[in-house]
Parts: sequence; structure tokens; C-alpha cells
Amino acid sequence: MTLPYRTEPRTWDVMVAGGGTAGAIAGVAAARAGARVLVVEALGSLGGTGTNAWVTPLMRNVSGGQNLNRGLTDELKARLRARGDGASDKGGNDNWFNPEGLKVVLEKMLLEAGGEVLYHTQVVLPVLNGERVEALVLHNKGGLQAFRAAVFIDATGDADVVARAGAPFQAGDEDGLHQAMSLRFTLAGVDTGRLCAFLNEHGQPQTSPDFLHFWMVWGRGSSLEPLFREAVTAGVLEERDGDYVQGFSVPGRPGEISFNCPRIRADLNDGTDPWQLSAAQTDGRAAIDRLTAFCRRSLPGCEAAYIGIVAPMVGVRETRRIVGEYTLTLEDILDCRRFEDAICRNHYPVDIHSVKGGARLLHERDGSAPYFAPDAYHEIPYRALVPLGLRNVLVPGRAASSTFEAQSAIRVQQNCHTMGEAAGIAAAWAARDCGGEVRAVDIAALRAEMRRLGGNV
Repeated sequence: MTLPYRTEPRTWDVMVAGGGTAGAIAGVAAARAGARVLVVEALGSLGGTGTNAWVTPLMRNVSGGQNLNRGLTDELKARLRARGDGASDKGGNDNWFNPEGLKVVLEKMLLEAGGEVLYHTQVVLPVLNGERVEALVLHNKGGLQAFRAAVFIDATGDADVVARAGAPFQAGDEDGLHQAMSLRFTLAGVDTGRLCAFLNEHGQPQTSPDFLHFWMVWGRGSSLEPLFREAVTAGVLEERDGDYVQGFSVPGRPGEISFNCPRIRADLNDGTDPWQLSAAQTDGRAAIDRLTAFCRRSLPGCEAAYIGIVAPMVGVRETRRIVGEYTLTLEDILDCRRFEDAICRNHYPVDIHSVKGGARLLHERDGSAPYFAPDAYHEIPYRALVPLGLRNVLVPGRAASSTFEAQSAIRVQQNCHTMGEAAGIAAAWAARDCGGEVRAVDIAALRAEMRRLGGNV
């Protein structure tokens, strides 16, 4: 296929396709490692899921009470706390953050490191020379342009570069179905003191109005289920509005609650289908109106609440997954497998938000496998970031090589940070020392460098 594109005269050592959770950190890491870096982002800010999909707070990933994701994740949290956009609760959970503050912090980290970012720009397709990507054809207000680099990091979250290069990938479960999508939102104008008191009195103990967390899932024993059932009977909610509901406080935004819902209807689950994505946005907005009416009607402290933010990006948990040099499996997770080329540790549970309904390994935290010990963890190998059929591409984040079940455990933001950091350093080294060959990177040296920078590998 011939496209009428022009070639950008500049070249970069590392180009990152997607400035989201993994991509922004990968860009920072590569720039700090001395590479000339360009991060290409479809929206107007970095951070992806954590900012534009408003997925806050970070999910805890601990073993023996200690955070497993360190390095740039620690710095990110420290910078957020310094500006009042991050916080730790009394239980030592330091994962509370304000998505709007995260946008600023990530951008500053990238620019301070000498990296560049090109916003409002979409990846069209890679320009291939055998198994090497020579350039990416991009589209923005300047039209179609080919941007060249020595190494490419596919951090689109959907493995767009890999898929369009014709390299192998997998998607969905055994039936081709993906995890449920969500469209997150906030309610502002909440009297969090009154809401906190109500939750404490109704079976959901809270430590402080500043760190609220409440939930409801049909059939899971939530003390709020009778309120949801009454609202369905009254026609305020639809039955599916109670499939999955969570509310969280947001640092730096007093009187505002972030909701991890609504869950999008089951037939809209493929985040790579533009028609489904568009329909998910409208389906989610209608559900947000219903949930807002429920909160005003049924939750004390929310009588005068109003919609503060509707996330500009649908929350997508899983789409394409590359077929890499190694594919992480559920058995690897349950057996706490270690790898010589490990670049990340994880103890977040298998967490499948199934569109099929019923028990689907959702947040299982008990069992006899080694993984269920409180000080257990498994590792993610560098090879899971290396796609088959491409020589100068790395894929950190939720599209790394894993089975459907395993992906549900490694997809959370802090793991994406750590995979992104490893990919950024490796890409910079591959561009500088290995002719762009990502398989030629000295993995022992990479692990030593991550440890030197505060990493936990």
C-alpha cells in the first residue's frame, strides 16, 4: 500500500508509540539513559489509563508488606506528594493520586530528561525493512508523516505497531472475548464527612473522610446491595449498574469521589473496534447519569453532588497481547516462577473482569499455590516484552506477552511503570550499542542498572 506521506527530516534513537502508563515512563527512562527520545501520544497529555481514563488510585502490588514496583514509580509518587496530588493513608498505602497532577508530573519528568513529546498524533502503520521497523507513519494536523528511529517501543496498549507490522498476537479469552471495559467519572460537591459516617454505620468501615473506599458487586456481600436493589426496583438503576461499583477519594480534590464504573455492556468489549469504542462512550455516559441519580438519592452526603469529570478515554483492560520470546502463564504466576532475565516482580492477583458473568478468578486471594503466601511474588521476564518477528521493537505494559489469565494480573499501572522503565533503558542501550537489536541487550547489566536506580529486580 502506498500512502502520500512525507518523511520527517529528523531521526531519533528511540520512538515511543503511546504516552500512556508504560509509554510515558519508557520515554523518561530512555531519555535519562542518554537517548534522543520522541513520545507520540494520541491525546493531549501523558499518562493514559492513569490520567485520561481516570484510573485512580493505583492498585497495591506488595509482598511481605513491601511495594514491589520501585525505581521511577517511587519518584513519581514522591513528586505527586510534593505537589499535594499524592498521599499515603494510615495503613501505609501510598497509591492515592490525582490524575490531573499526574499529567503535569509525567510531562515534567520527560521534558527535564531531554525527551520530546508530540501530542494529538495517531500511529498509522510501520514502515518495514524485513524484520526491522524503519519508521512509523503518523497522522496529525500536519498530515501523514514518516518518523524514523533506531528502536521503537510499542506502548499503544493494544500492540498497534506489532499488529500492523504483521507480527503475531493473541486477543481475548478462549472465545475471543475481552475483559469488560469501563468509563470512569467523578462526583464533585460531596460532603465526604457525612458519607464517611454513613459508610462506617453501614458495614463498610472507613479510616478517614480523606481516604474513602466503598464498593458494591451483586452477590458479593456488599452492605450497600439493598440500596442498589431498591434503586433497580424504583427504576433509578438498571440491573447491570450493580455489576461492579467502586468509589475512591482523590488527593488534592476535596469533596470529590472517583468511581471505577460504570461497567460497559457486555457486547461492547473489544477496545480495538472503533465502533465498539464509540458505543462504549455513549453507553457509559448514560450509565453515569443513572449512577449519579442513585448517589444523590441514596447516599448521605451526595444530595448536592454533580458530575465533576467524565474520563475522556474509555478504560480498557485487555485487547491484543503480543506473542513474545516468552509467554507468561497462569502457572508461572501461581508457582511464583523466577527468570534469569526478570525485569519486574508482581503479587497483584489474577483479576478478570469477565463479560460472561459468574466466578472468573476475580480477585482470588486464597489458595494452596505458592503465590498465595503473603511474601510471595512471581517475575516478568524481559523476553515477554520482545515480539516475535521484529528485531528493534519492545512492548511493555498490558500488551506484553502473556495468556489471557496471566495478563489480568500484570496489567495494573505499577507493573506497567516497571516494564516501561526496563523497556526504556533497554531501547536506549540497543540504539547506542547494539544496532537497534533489542535481543542483543546485556540483560544482566540491565537488571543491575535498574537496581542502581532503585528498582526491585
